[in-house]
Amino acid sequence: MLVLSRQRDESIVIGDKVVVTIVDIRGDKVRVGIQAPGEIPVHRQEVYEAIQRENRRKNSPVSVGVETSDHGVS
Repeated sequence: MLVLSRQRDESIVIGDKVVVTIVDIRGDKVRVGIQAPGEIPVHRQEVYEAIQRENRRKNSPVSVGVETSDHGVS
């Protein structure tokens, strides 16, 4: 993990398309602005983890009765 010190209104550039700017600092809270193209999703970690859980739930195999057919074969 890269750890950087930034002051209010200073930015960090990630790649060529993402800019993270320190918008405000109040006590122990930091407000961060993120500029990124629409094709790059940006989420808070807890939201990202909830999306991942939901995706795993949707993609997990569900054991709902198995249909069998003999198609006339004896």
